[in-house]
Amino acid sequence: MHLNIIGTRGVPAAHGGFETFADHLSRYLVKKGWSVNVYCQDDDALFSEGEQDVWEGVTRTHFQVKRSGPVGTMEFDLKCVKHVLKEPGIDLVLGYNTAVFCLLERFKGRRILMNMDGIEWKRTKWGIVPKVWFYLNELIGANLAHVPIADHPEIANHVRARCFKTPVMIPYGSDEISSAPSKCLETYGLESDRYFVSIARIEPENSILELVQGAASLPDGFKMMVLGKFDPENAYQNAVKATAGPNVVFPGAIYEPEIVQALRFHARGYIHGHQVGGTNPSLVEALGAGNAVLAHDNKFNRWTAGAEQFYFSNAEDAAQQIIRMCNDSDAVATAQAAARCRHRENFTWDHILGTYEKALLEQVKKA
Repeated sequence: MHLNIIGTRGVPAAHGGFETFADHLSRYLVKKGWSVNVYCQDDDALFSEGEQDVWEGVTRTHFQVKRSGPVGTMEFDLKCVKHVLKEPGIDLVLGYNTAVFCLLERFKGRRILMNMDGIEWKRTKWGIVPKVWFYLNELIGANLAHVPIADHPEIANHVRARCFKTPVMIPYGSDEISSAPSKCLETYGLESDRYFVSIARIEPENSILELVQGAASLPDGFKMMVLGKFDPENAYQNAVKATAGPNVVFPGAIYEPEIVQALRFHARGYIHGHQVGGTNPSLVEALGAGNAVLAHDNKFNRWTAGAEQFYFSNAEDAAQQIIRMCNDSDAVATAQAAARCRHRENFTWDHILGTYEKALLEQVKKA
């Protein structure tokens, strides 16, 4: 039982959802008797090309890239695919953005499982060339992988229409947060249960501008915490800051898990403006923290968060729901309890990782 994980920046997790998932899955499988190899992007040049080491029982294979951005990602993925051709076992590819490289794996007769992620080519931030690239790679990935994996029922329907296979639906997981220190709130001038938090890229499709506009309706004493990296040359991000009133806090991107968990746990509610995607990791993590959720009203968020949460479609809706969440403590308490129940029933790591292992074992038998 040997698994190679391709498509992340590496472990331990220090970047995003796929890295966190690879972190949890690799350590889980090692405890179950698997050998696991995770490909890692060595940005600090601490290792030679293709050098391996062991972390938490997990083998890590390191490669460096000469370029940054999407081109650097393609360079890294190609190096990983070329290397994995000589490795034992089966391959789990996280994301389809460079699925065309998997032709090499299929040519060598390797078994491939691929997490199809979200519908990347629909994102408004991409120009026509990236959209075409993502669209073609989505088709290639869905048809090249022996098992396409969807993290949401709507993504499963989307993938099923693009290939002759039935995708396996396995959502994202997260830890349950039952307590967190409140000391870090003082750093940002926050009081427990008197603020809302958003954790997302500052992009139009994440409704950040509408949410900041809605925050103008916050009663005195309440604040909105908007976590995310800002680029001073980005027009949309500048518009977000220009629109914000004094009750909106922009701390930048925060990567320390303990601080992020505390900010979630002590919030009055979590605000999730994502318009496109499957089971978003940040939303699942909010459910695990027992947050009442105000989410953009779409089929992705509705399925993930459940009917008991709060939803908006535009800035006016967001303002009305924010006021309601500030004033209606009973509705917030109901949403908080529903969030924990939904998380325990659908999104715990033990359930998610066990389902992945079952799918992986079926491919080991066929390899």
